[in-house]
Amino acid sequence: MTLNTWWLYVTALFLICATPGPNMLHVMVQSIHHGARRSMISMTGLMTANIVCLLASAAGLGALLKASPALFDVLKYAGVAYLVWLGIKAWRAPVGSHDASADRPAPPSFRAMYLTALGTGFSNPKLIIFAAALFPQFIDTARPLGPQLAILIGSFTAIEGLWFTIYALGGRSLAAWLAPANRQRIFNRATGGVFVAFGAALLGSRV
Repeated sequence: MTLNTWWLYVTALFLICATPGPNMLHVMVQSIHHGARRSMISMTGLMTANIVCLLASAAGLGALLKASPALFDVLKYAGVAYLVWLGIKAWRAPVGSHDASADRPAPPSFRAMYLTALGTGFSNPKLIIFAAALFPQFIDTARPLGPQLAILIGSFTAIEGLWFTIYALGGRSLAAWLAPANRQRIFNRATGGVFVAFGAALLGSRV
């Protein structure tokens, strides 16, 4: 892989990762509810799922999913169900004011936050298809594959992590504005609706 090819890949990836999706929304919501530092646990779970999907794609799972629509559909429906569940959970999330912090539920454990984020990251099997379609465009078949995959996946991780941080900081900025209970309720319902919309969009996707 030449330097020019890598820069082209990084530029494309920077714009793609910036697009709001379930992962970015999840990071922002966790930052609003639990703070930017604590949202790093969610970032770790999401990044774990991303790396596993990218490695699976490199190992040939992307080609398998493309060749087997039935398997893709099973994973897709599981992802849709999970996103809808997240939407319902967000819609029904309790609200409270800064004057009634004692009434707020205890924050989830690090383990619960990590596993929820991991499930969110795994909810979209199209990431595997995406990597299977994108990676070959930037791989030089005349050179060793391993180092090139390490560069591609490492670059993805760095850029995705950057955008996670930006969304988390954005969530921290929104937290003060969302202090009144009525605004929290509106935000929770809007967030729930967006997660359900992501699920609906995934439901209508094809291999």
